[in-house]
Amino acid sequence: MLLELYDFGIDPRVLHIGLGLALGLLFGIAAQISQFCLRRAIDTGASDRTGASDRQAAAGVWMAAFAAGVLALWGAGALGFADLSGHRWISADLPIVAIVLGGLAFGVGMVLTRGCMSRLTVLGASGNLRALTVIVVFAVIAHAMLKGVLSPLREALVAVTVTSPVATLADLPGGAALWAPVVALPLLVLAWRSGASLFHLGLGGLIGLVVAAGWAGTSVLLLDEFDPLPVQSVAFTLTWTETLFWTIASTALPATFGVGFVGGVLGGAFLSALFRGELHLQSFETPEQTLRYALGAVLMGVGGVLAGGCTVGAGLAGGATLSVAALLALGAIIAGAMGANLVLAGASKAGSASAVA
Repeated sequence: MLLELYDFGIDPRVLHIGLGLALGLLFGIAAQISQFCLRRAIDTGASDRTGASDRQAAAGVWMAAFAAGVLALWGAGALGFADLSGHRWISADLPIVAIVLGGLAFGVGMVLTRGCMSRLTVLGASGNLRALTVIVVFAVIAHAMLKGVLSPLREALVAVTVTSPVATLADLPGGAALWAPVVALPLLVLAWRSGASLFHLGLGGLIGLVVAAGWAGTSVLLLDEFDPLPVQSVAFTLTWTETLFWTIASTALPATFGVGFVGGVLGGAFLSALFRGELHLQSFETPEQTLRYALGAVLMGVGGVLAGGCTVGAGLAGGATLSVAALLALGAIIAGAMGANLVLAGASKAGSASAVA
């Protein structure tokens, strides 16, 4: 299915980049205003000053995004505007060791850096030099896992697979028409009760629609059957590796949907922060903090590749497909983050007790 713009001789790749840019702008603006971040939703206070009410509100926004993505993608698929058949998320062969270890590593890493990659991208556009440093380290390590010196490790772990009885929840009796609402509606109820403002919940819903639009645009609406391009949606692992190395070697590497998306997120978040008066330069405070963030960036780079994506690429965009692999990755990320929070909380209490003694 081709849009009529093809009749004017526009390169399909340009349309993919433009779609990524437009969706990135929306994502960046919505995420900057709502402070969209899964890490904030599950933080225990050990690694941040986030209060319980703020955590509940952050969780509500994230659940609204997830629910909107699931429902919108289901609707798009039912109407023939999205087709993910053959995509890696729609596979019954699960690289379970890679997904679990990667998810755990990413979860720990995002606690150490106090932000998932989507949040760090938004913060970087707002002047946070810590976030920009993490992004560069993250992208280099992720690229090393994909195509560089660390790729043998990835290949060895990905080779360990199990076959799931179903690739997605839509393969269960009742199909997507049953399971999409079963997953999404309880999340919408919880989001409504989270204490988040209606405006922020709406922004979360917009992010979910952006997810579905990415899948629909790259799979059907902008499909060129003679020169098919990758089917993808919003993400920050592969997209940041592509963006970093496209920036370095743009004459050898063509731009992609992901490059457009990252550029859009940076631009949208910057403009939002500018108009809201929230542009502030921030940097590292101590050498220990620098090491902590660097370690977190490495863990997220390794983990994001092994798990198949970050909290957005795997958790949100992958989860919207009802993929078993994506939901497993999301669960592992949350478990890793919660475990890291517990360890930090214990270390903090031990430090306080020693100080008192």
